[in-house]
Amino acid sequence: MPIQIGPYTLQNRLVLAPMAGVTDLPFRNLCRRFGASLAASEMVSANTELWSKDSTRRRLDHRGEATPRVVQIAGSEPKMLAEAAKRSVEGGAQIVDINMGCPAKKVCKKLAGSALLSDERLVARILDATVKAVNVPVTLKIRTGPDPTNKNGVRIAKMAELLGIQSLAVHGRTRQCRFKGQAEYQTIQSIAKAVDIPVFANGDCDTPEKAREILKFTGADGLMIGRGAQGRPWIFRDIDRYLETGRKVRPPTSDQVHDIMRRHLENLYEFYGESLGVRIARKHVVWYCKDRPGFDKFRKSVMGAETASRQLGQIKQFFDRLSTGEDLAA
Repeated sequence: MPIQIGPYTLQNRLVLAPMAGVTDLPFRNLCRRFGASLAASEMVSANTELWSKDSTRRRLDHRGEATPRVVQIAGSEPKMLAEAAKRSVEGGAQIVDINMGCPAKKVCKKLAGSALLSDERLVARILDATVKAVNVPVTLKIRTGPDPTNKNGVRIAKMAELLGIQSLAVHGRTRQCRFKGQAEYQTIQSIAKAVDIPVFANGDCDTPEKAREILKFTGADGLMIGRGAQGRPWIFRDIDRYLETGRKVRPPTSDQVHDIMRRHLENLYEFYGESLGVRIARKHVVWYCKDRPGFDKFRKSVMGAETASRQLGQIKQFFDRLSTGEDLAA
């Protein structure tokens, strides 16, 4: 059955996880082209006084973005989150997502992100205020709880549904676990059974086989993919095809990866400007290339590139040598 979030019917069961410093407009557009049915913005502070900063303006940029457009907001003051939701909608957001899943210390020390899971009354006030503030769907991203001895995800999920949250994404770790160890899916299974709104399972989904396994075990409606898409935006196409047909897609050739990567980087240069774009691109270069022969030697040189032409030129040389089978470690 198709997943419905408010008036929006998703094209498949796969969505891109919002990731700070990663899910900018170029990356969201790229993942949408490869089949992600939703792609939320990087997390934006609910303090709208900060929205005049260039970095925040870029996070709220939706030019040319496919619908529905999703903005994720984070904070700990109900009134502030409600106002941020209103401003997001005025700026073009069609879905507002509330972050209660980020484990980063700089977020949690402000009692935002996953730190909120320790205060269920405050969670309720935030959800109630935000849902009432806007006439678009409000969704929620959480973890399984504050720590392994207090997994309150089911209570949070039931509360969210009662207060009007229209879908829920659950990362299979607690705040305390951050990204350590393996994600656990038992809590996500319990949440999926406890609510009637769509539930997206998140955490450690990096292959089509793992995707099918997670969906079968949890009974979740869909999957939210984050780190698995870094350097592999085609993972959405691969998983969707496998879920639909049981057949795996042939991996992209080196030439195809090079073409995808080059276009991605060119979009980064255009979006950020050349100087900042080159710096932003470096982490993507690592993700695209890290498992390829000769990467260690290539990394030392490409990280020093200061211009777009130099960066693209070194990448072309790397992939040309891959195509010819030349020994890149020599």
